[in-house]
Amino acid sequence: MAFKHPNWLLPAIIVGTLLGIAAGWFFGPQMLVIDWIVGTLFLNALKMIVIPLVLFSLILGVTALGSIKEVGSTGIRTLIYFLATTSLSVGLGLILVNWLQPGVGITLQTGLSAPATGPLSWKHLFLSFVPANIVKAMAEMDVLPVIIFSLLFGISLLALGERGKPLVKIFELLNDTIIQLVHFVLCFAPIGVFALVAAKLGESGGGPAIWMELKKIGGYAATVLLGLSLHGLVALPLILFLFARRNPFVYLYRMSEAMLTAFSTASSSATLPVTMDCVETKNNVSNRSAGFVLPLGATVNMDGTALYEAVAAIFIAQTYGIEMTLTQQLIIFLTATLASIGAPGIPQAGLVTMVLVLKAVGLPLEGIALILTVDWLLDRFRTMINVWGDAVGAAVVERYLPHLQSSK
Repeated sequence: MAFKHPNWLLPAIIVGTLLGIAAGWFFGPQMLVIDWIVGTLFLNALKMIVIPLVLFSLILGVTALGSIKEVGSTGIRTLIYFLATTSLSVGLGLILVNWLQPGVGITLQTGLSAPATGPLSWKHLFLSFVPANIVKAMAEMDVLPVIIFSLLFGISLLALGERGKPLVKIFELLNDTIIQLVHFVLCFAPIGVFALVAAKLGESGGGPAIWMELKKIGGYAATVLLGLSLHGLVALPLILFLFARRNPFVYLYRMSEAMLTAFSTASSSATLPVTMDCVETKNNVSNRSAGFVLPLGATVNMDGTALYEAVAAIFIAQTYGIEMTLTQQLIIFLTATLASIGAPGIPQAGLVTMVLVLKAVGLPLEGIALILTVDWLLDRFRTMINVWGDAVGAAVVERYLPHLQSSK
């Protein structure tokens, strides 16, 4: 009999999250002792599942489309959705940061230094699509090359026709096995979420330290959170209702476990097993659509990250007293949209691609240090929006490709 996680899991995760916030806030650094015991083990268990889940689900997603022509059709529609929602989030972020101007009047501190980053370029990004060693890419949790490999493998399997069907059956069994493993790991989610949240708050110094930092750059944090809220609670639900004909409230409620996991792990890739379970099992989106859209989205669809990068870039310009022209803001719009595609689904990945955005308009890289103190917290909220955007995308793509609906 297939193993399913129990009905008490979602309330238990909510309680674990709230207790983690309380413990980290009041006990501070004392909570670091539980991080490796429980939190890191739970996070590692999720990461352990990501690569095989991406590999099997994407290969099955491609083969389930039935023909190479359908792969192209589905891929184009998925890419249009990703670009449209990401552009919408960036535009919203730029409007809010120009209106609220959270960086105006902030006094720069001396001694700020930018985080260490390696050389970044578009050439490096595109070359990373195709790895010299796929096994090495899997071992290093480099998801984007694994996605490219899985898509090409699935297309090649389709080209074999009848000869490839026995191998497809094997991948179906492997994928079902991984899904069962996801259900098992999720039973430990309440304790894992508690430990991750409490330890992260403790690492930041507990409640008083966090409150002091929020008071310093609270305007910036509030602008990002307002933008994420409008995109996640207004724009995406409207898209879900208008284009997928689904009830946004019901759909979001059934995504609760994935959203809370995204908040605790700050990683859309680590959350992917839970996201797929919530989309397919609870929201009844076909495996054909979810298996194709979600693994792609966990790496290339970062609505929350794109919005944050646009707000942060203008905020840094405001604090340095640099006036951004309309042309420069258009460059930020385009760069933030494209850079989010290359952002890995790991904690605080947006800080890395932020370098590309700042370089594109000549803003000082040292400005990144201004937002570091609260970035870990905002990262959790933008990861939730990243995951929510992927989940909406799976339903939208399914609606406009009727052949995907035949495998519920």
